Amino acid sequence: MQNLKLLSFLTLILFALPALAIDPIYTSRNKAVKGYDTVAYFTEGMPVKGSKEFSYEYKGAQWYFSNADNLATFKADPEKYAPQFGGYCAYAVANNTTASIRPELWTIVDGKLYLNYSKGVQKRWNKDRAGYIAEAHANWKGILCAKGKNSDEPLCE
Repeated sequence: MQNLKLLSFLTLILFALPALAIDPIYTSRNKAVKGYDTVAYFTEGMPVKGSKEFSYEYKGAQWYFSNADNLATFKADPEKYAPQFGGYCAYAVANNTTASIRPELWTIVDGKLYLNYSKGVQKRWNKDRAGYIAEAHANWKGILCAKGKNSDEPLCE
């Protein structure tokens, strides 16, 4: 019971923190989507670990792919395959903050990839995806462009 209370408290703190200027792409050890192949979500319908052998730098982060075809597909249209909101948890962005993600917690809505922080967050996200997507879009510019950071991003001009 105490572990559940602690987890609830930490989740509350995570989402209560004010949004600060952030990097345009969420990374873990400079790997976008924690090294998972973003094209595979669309082509294989599941998360697939990428490889350094098939990597590409985009928006200051290293993107990993599971094969040369997926790498070429991403290079041809990165905006189509990159997750929304820089790969930060979409539910967090809807709540005007950011959070890390778990690559196995994902959804594709209207051809766009969204990632989530935890199973509990994803459960809430799934109850009103359209509403949370609208809120996240409304919040994203303020989060991304806070304090003059990311002025080279088209959204921040």
